Amino acid sequence: MDLDIAGKTVIVTGGSSNIGRGCVLGFVAEGSNVIIASRDPEQGGKVAEEANALGAGKAVFQQTDVTSPESVQALADAAMEQFGRIDILVNNAGGVAQANPFLDKPEDEVEWELDLNIRGVIHCCRIIGGLLIKQGHGSIINITSNSALDPEAAHYVAHYGATKGYVNTLTKALAYEWAGTGVRINNVAPGWIVPHSTEHAGQGSFWNRFGYEVYGKPDEMEEQARTGSLPNISDLPIKRLGRPEDIANLAMFLASDRASYITGQLISVSGGAWMP
Repeated sequence: MDLDIAGKTVIVTGGSSNIGRGCVLGFVAEGSNVIIASRDPEQGGKVAEEANALGAGKAVFQQTDVTSPESVQALADAAMEQFGRIDILVNNAGGVAQANPFLDKPEDEVEWELDLNIRGVIHCCRIIGGLLIKQGHGSIINITSNSALDPEAAHYVAHYGATKGYVNTLTKALAYEWAGTGVRINNVAPGWIVPHSTEHAGQGSFWNRFGYEVYGKPDEMEEQARTGSLPNISDLPIKRLGRPEDIANLAMFLASDRASYITGQLISVSGGAWMP
């Protein structure tokens, strides 16, 4: 199916690592022009170079801190200056400060997750979503998490799961409020999504901060998944690692006019780990 998103302008927050990187490459391969919004200029530059080598759409990097409204406004201004329009926003920036029991979670980690996972989405929806409403069309994809849906997935990341639950609810409320404006908004809730290589995640990512140390490197996890010894896979109906392109494929469909009658929905991409 031709998604007909060639020439569209897409902003992907957290676009330098793992899921964000997968979305950038996916949209560019379809001929979209993508703004890679990230705090990591080194990793963001690498993703832009890789995307532009595909020879389809165009990718540019814009250093952005979504927790700052001023930085998000600069992102929107840069996108308009570069491409003259914004069609699609993928709110992917987010993360877990550390995995720990709820009662042991330091206050600074609580605030860090609130800023990134909630306030960052609010800023992007208000500023970039506001532009989409003014132009009368657009699509927003909020990347949330199975941790907001399945208590087992929120084990030791209860606060993170709660912040993503806020986004799930915000999405439904805005989808209803904005339904008559031409702007659609949907949620994609990833399960266990593993990069193909350690080079596909920036230094500030979950994987480099503690994920690889706790769960192993991608090639190690792939081997454990193949032999059935990876705990995250053993109970899954679809017994394979989730990959960034699994999220990107759904995000691109929901962003396209092929999904023009879909808004306010929540879809888990998790190999069947969560079935409503």
